Amino acid sequence: MGRKPKIKLEWNGEDNRLNSLRTIDLEKLKMEAVGKYKSIVSSLSDVYSLAQELYQQQKVDEEILEEKGLLSLQDAYDYLREKGYHISFRAFGGRVERGNIPSIKIGKKRYIPIEALEHLLELQNKFYSIKEAYEKYREYDPSLSFRAFIGRVEKGAIPSIKVGGRRLIPKEVGDAFVVLAKDYYTVSQALAELSKHGIKIRRNAFERRLDRGRIPFVKVGGKRYIPSSVLQQLIEQEKALQQKK
Repeated sequence: MGRKPKIKLEWNGEDNRLNSLRTIDLEKLKMEAVGKYKSIVSSLSDVYSLAQELYQQQKVDEEILEEKGLLSLQDAYDYLREKGYHISFRAFGGRVERGNIPSIKIGKKRYIPIEALEHLLELQNKFYSIKEAYEKYREYDPSLSFRAFIGRVEKGAIPSIKVGGRRLIPKEVGDAFVVLAKDYYTVSQALAELSKHGIKIRRNAFERRLDRGRIPFVKVGGKRYIPSSVLQQLIEQEKALQQKK
């Protein structure tokens, strides 16, 4: 008859802060955001025809264009900044030139539809850029490099969508991964933490305990995470066993 495990770890198995990782409808978010972007690009054709007609008649006036919902590059940038959108003018201009922000060219100047700017503001309210998500994550896991974080995004381990050439991470997803970084340990981190307390467990032995359900964990993006409260129990009980020997 096999001996009973000497260690018993308790965890209720629920963390509402991680619900978004299980319930988020990424496809719906993508369809809404990409659909809006395509609609803006499509609507520009009508405005372009009118703008070119005005240009040929030498009647181009920025006040008239603004009435039609178009702003010059500088005015568009100022509009975003006034609304709390954080971006440098150089980066903004680069995204316009690459077509990531819809625009039309009238003569030698580019103009951006206000609708496109409002869409950017809407995206900012709902999503993090990869850099923003990483900066929040690394506060609690500075060992993860930006390159490695990007790799997780590209492999789909961190859910994201692509809109206008930019990859974005839903804020609820980014916040859930911050929770993982703050209050959970990966297998490697857990083993390192155990070692710091003088507890030596081989990785394969540790993973067998996970496989058998003896150490509670959550699985996200193919990786197993151990709650900090569970690891603390494990450390205390392993130390108690060592003292009894």
